Amino acid sequence: MSASLHFAEALLPTGWASDVRIEIAAGCFTRIETGVAAQPNDQRYTVALPGLPNLHSHAFQRGMAGLTERRGASSDSFWTWREAMYRFVDRIGPDDLVAIAAMAYAEMLEGGFARVGEFHYLHHAPDGSPYAEAAMAEAIAAAAVETGIGLTLLPVFYAHSGFGGQSPGAGQRRFICSIDQFARLREASTGALAALPDGVVGLAPHSLRAVTPDELSALSAMAGTGPVHIHVAEQQAEVRDCLAWSNARPVEWLLGNAAIDDRWCLVHATHLNPQESDAIAASGAVVGLCPITEANLGDGLFPAPRYVAAGGRWGIGSDSNVRIDASEELRWLEYGQRLGEQARNVFAGELGISTGGALYRSALLGGAQALGAPMGLAEGNSADFLTLDPDHPSLTGASADGWLDRMIFAAGRSAIDGVWRRGSQVVAGGRHLAREAIAARYRAVLTKLLA
Repeated sequence: MSASLHFAEALLPTGWASDVRIEIAAGCFTRIETGVAAQPNDQRYTVALPGLPNLHSHAFQRGMAGLTERRGASSDSFWTWREAMYRFVDRIGPDDLVAIAAMAYAEMLEGGFARVGEFHYLHHAPDGSPYAEAAMAEAIAAAAVETGIGLTLLPVFYAHSGFGGQSPGAGQRRFICSIDQFARLREASTGALAALPDGVVGLAPHSLRAVTPDELSALSAMAGTGPVHIHVAEQQAEVRDCLAWSNARPVEWLLGNAAIDDRWCLVHATHLNPQESDAIAASGAVVGLCPITEANLGDGLFPAPRYVAAGGRWGIGSDSNVRIDASEELRWLEYGQRLGEQARNVFAGELGISTGGALYRSALLGGAQALGAPMGLAEGNSADFLTLDPDHPSLTGASADGWLDRMIFAAGRSAIDGVWRRGSQVVAGGRHLAREAIAARYRAVLTKLLA
């Protein structure tokens, strides 16, 4: 499929450009010209933005959205939420997962995400026995094919319930693998992505509490040059337990015992001291920030100012998918820092810099690195982009980074009109082209699962 489009303004890797003409063939940008007039057959739009990467998702948790918002008998926290998640996950089969993941992925595309990093640990049947091949990974791939979203699949190794190799609990039985079993599962997962034109397979040690040092070393070697993601330092209790086990904090232990480099994404990394922050920035790794989920779970605030000042790389993810909206993730990220610092425009960094522009560019670059796939409006890249509605009231008079400031801090996802993935339009008028059928199937599956 080939196409040509013309934009009054477009955000390119070199910055904003005017009168941009783009040619697309075989799903990729083949020619990008600036300062040129539209040709007679060009599709014409006002503004183009690169689609954003969503570097951290648990697709099945979309089915839990809004179901854990009643206070329990004891103090609620991530750990009480996790028990509710274990109960929900017991009910999901492969066909159910296709329906739930397709709903999540359609909403991601509608909200400005063009590629997702699926941190996938729901591997086995409800009784813990393995499915033939990689049935749940195949379900994730099927949802990506159906919706059109780019997929970086991150099969998760999960073997223990706590630091020091503690035996897993009954609620974790669908996640648990030996190293050899995981290697076979990852190989089968690679096959599951065969129908995707630009699928990427990495891997993910779930967390330091779920792997032993020897297992972590084996996984790092298994990853080769592909992406490696890990949850780390998300909760204060995790920090205390890691100190009790190793006399080191989680990020401190990880940096001292694994070869952390630009393949790695440290998801959350919420509870850092200054030395850990500086060391992550120096390593070239990406921090994966999920502000909506971190707020929903009461995790805490990532210490962004020092990390960003040191050149630290970061991206955003929708994590639990309680609400899916790229602009809202970015807005929450900035607003959390404003509340913590009691200051405004924290991520802008310098006088006169657009906060929206700084947020969008950093999320694009860091997320693309973490997902192992180049993104952005550049020749050779996958043709993933979105257009904004120039008639949206909150976008009146916008230009250049003003589009980003107004989208993120005023209009939100309602400003997004169209989304293209590999050159094919998948969202028009703010709605996924298959939304009606996807939503109907999702409702049917949730009705069954929640009965």
